[in-house]
Amino acid sequence: MQFNFDLVVNSFPLLLVGAGVTIKITALSVALGVVIGLFVGIARISRIKILRVLAAIYVDFFRGTPLLVQIFLVYFALPVITGQRVDPFVAAIGSCGINSGAYVAEIFRAGIQSIDKGQMEAGRSLGMTWVQTMRYIIVPQAFKRVIPPLGNEFIALLKDSSLVSVIGFEELTRRGQLIIAKTYGSLEIWISVAVIYLAMTLTISRFVAYLERRYKTDDRH
Repeated sequence: MQFNFDLVVNSFPLLLVGAGVTIKITALSVALGVVIGLFVGIARISRIKILRVLAAIYVDFFRGTPLLVQIFLVYFALPVITGQRVDPFVAAIGSCGINSGAYVAEIFRAGIQSIDKGQMEAGRSLGMTWVQTMRYIIVPQAFKRVIPPLGNEFIALLKDSSLVSVIGFEELTRRGQLIIAKTYGSLEIWISVAVIYLAMTLTISRFVAYLERRYKTDDRH
């Protein structure tokens, strides 16, 4: 079997468009996940029992069920309940973002709990409320510590975003499938798709490592 380099060259621009969509989905989903995860993570360690219980249910459900099933629930099951069709883009961002939020919540919870308890006591002694102490003292310190796991979550979701191809959303994997359907070049296209994913994940890994080094340098100063 001959490897068709011409097919790779001709298909590469279309695959890059799909890669751009993949990055967009991932970035928006992680942004939504960080917002959800921060509040849920704080709720997990709240003194209010009902908040802890609700946060635990959310985390357990979305970490304990497959992302693919969650995509189906948002895209196929939600319209049955609401009577409104869900746009594939909204379904992709919503399902991936809510799923990411459950993992990010545990990342933030661990990061916040890693901060010395004396920081909270110091803030309260200065007259700050619990919320003010969390906002101005605890969370900024915790955020620096959670950069590596947040980077890992971004990479994991970048790869898992390929699952949205099942609802017809044309990200990188779906673009590859469509090209293969026309050219039958499975070997060439899937290798190209794998290389593009690898390039994206390696780039993100290097960027996260840079941020980690920078924050450590700032702390020393």
